[in-house]
Amino acid sequence: MTGTNKSIREQVSDAEWRVRVDLAAAYRLVSLFGWDDLVFTHISARVPESDHHFLINPYGMLFDEITASSLVKIDLEANVLLDTGWPVNPAGFTIHSAVHEKREDAQCVMHLHTLDGTAVASSKEGLLPLNQTAQLVLGDVTYHDYEGVAFDHDERPRLQKDLGESSVMILRNHGTLTVGETVGAAFTRMYFLERACSMQVRTLSSTKEVYPSAPEVLSKNAFLGKMGLAATSESLVWPALKRKLDRVSPSYKE
Repeated sequence: MTGTNKSIREQVSDAEWRVRVDLAAAYRLVSLFGWDDLVFTHISARVPESDHHFLINPYGMLFDEITASSLVKIDLEANVLLDTGWPVNPAGFTIHSAVHEKREDAQCVMHLHTLDGTAVASSKEGLLPLNQTAQLVLGDVTYHDYEGVAFDHDERPRLQKDLGESSVMILRNHGTLTVGETVGAAFTRMYFLERACSMQVRTLSSTKEVYPSAPEVLSKNAFLGKMGLAATSESLVWPALKRKLDRVSPSYKE
């Protein structure tokens, strides 16, 4: 709270509240899919009609505890703009502020440390075009070399340069990152990226030789993925995921 008797809902616009609900949903879904890492990693979303203000998780809450009201609103200097009584992860601020500062289209930024995502991030070859799922994201993947735990704000220009105009980035020796025009778009891209990483880990552990796809197929799928994942998210995937949460974990809306 901010020293008043008003709830967080009463202190924010309708547009911000809708983003808060979607962002809290993303946190709950990350937990539901088993992608969380205790209280670490983070998802952020830009506050509508603001000067680069964004929402991020309260540092110390498990992802299945996060609600729309508990999200912390900060600016690009890490100033808390609407206090909920929780701190912000410094490493999370470095990564997310870098993207929100540079990419006006990045309404949501997701960063994870999953087992399979980090395994692929730690392999020299990175993500390979072994299957349809990987091929749908490969046309949008960039890489950022590991510089240690992201406490150093001097890393931000390099994160921005390596991401460029892409929506998917593999952080070497670290994890995965996606951005989206909406929370749902970022989540859908992350789903495909993480599933591709898991498929790669299983494939390479079960065979000595993989069956290749034709070059023209790789090009076609890369184009389809880059153009279609976000659109599919908004019309089909994200509404269905929120309906699932309404059944199994409806308190995300509080």
